[in-house]
Amino acid sequence: MANIDNILLKIEPEMNELNGIIRTFLESESAMMNAIVSRYLQAKGKQLRPMLALLSARLLGEVNANVLCAGAAVEMLHNATLIHDDVIDRSDTRRGRPTINSVWDNHIAVLAGDFFLSKALVCSASTGDLQIMNVLSGLGAELSVGEIEQADNAQQHSITEESYMNIISYKTAALFTACVEVGALAAGADPEKLGPIKKFAHLLGQAFQIKDDTFDYFDDPTVGKPTGNDLLEGKVTLPLIYALRQGSAQAAEMATLLRQPALSPEEVATLVEFAKQNGGIEYSHEVMSRMRDEAFLCLGSYGDSPATADLKEVFTYIINREK
Repeated sequence: MANIDNILLKIEPEMNELNGIIRTFLESESAMMNAIVSRYLQAKGKQLRPMLALLSARLLGEVNANVLCAGAAVEMLHNATLIHDDVIDRSDTRRGRPTINSVWDNHIAVLAGDFFLSKALVCSASTGDLQIMNVLSGLGAELSVGEIEQADNAQQHSITEESYMNIISYKTAALFTACVEVGALAAGADPEKLGPIKKFAHLLGQAFQIKDDTFDYFDDPTVGKPTGNDLLEGKVTLPLIYALRQGSAQAAEMATLLRQPALSPEEVATLVEFAKQNGGIEYSHEVMSRMRDEAFLCLGSYGDSPATADLKEVFTYIINREK
């Protein structure tokens, strides 16, 4: 298991500054909004997205004030999407703490998410770098398209691996790619040298989502959602997609089951067990391993350095994590 805490320790001073920027930009004259922000920021996780911005800056330049602002902006935009996702998914908890929509209501949560998003754009503008602003502005659109595509696929019962990869490219990989791009640009990197690191981040984002989706097939309260929750919401993910294309009579039966307008908890449990018994989890890990190998080749373009070693460690952590 990769120890990502070692990386966090090395960049702790920069991350402390970055989090200070986030707190400053999220201050407002509203006591209620300040209470929401304070409560929300207490539950921050590993902060992988701003970490990637800092590591890409170290890879292609040096961490400076603009890098910190770019990383802060990415993190605030990410938080905005999580707040809105909790409303859409009717989630009561995130990282073991009550969500904004459960403590207040959906109306307040949507407004809070909009506030985070607006402040992310203001923070990016403070860099004075139009390239960074363009990346983050375009990112918001990509994330929205990803969610729309996922909803459309659920309605159309689209269950191909190609459509799944397309969705996770929009809804997850795009954010990881933006993180390394804004970090490198803020550090003064030549945009023409960003191809390999952006490809690395894209693969990392896809692997992150695949790993996240495998958690849905196991009963683990630490993950924060019940087993089969994705299927209850109409989301068919890679383990089940793989199992369904095995061509057996049982696979055909499961595919017919999926075409129903809604699934019962018992039917979801049947589909989950079918995916696990037919190699879905193992296949997902094989895909992530191939992505890791390809991503490491991308980093080879930059030679060996502490930054490339840390980025490899992040990828290893992502595909081996347990929650």
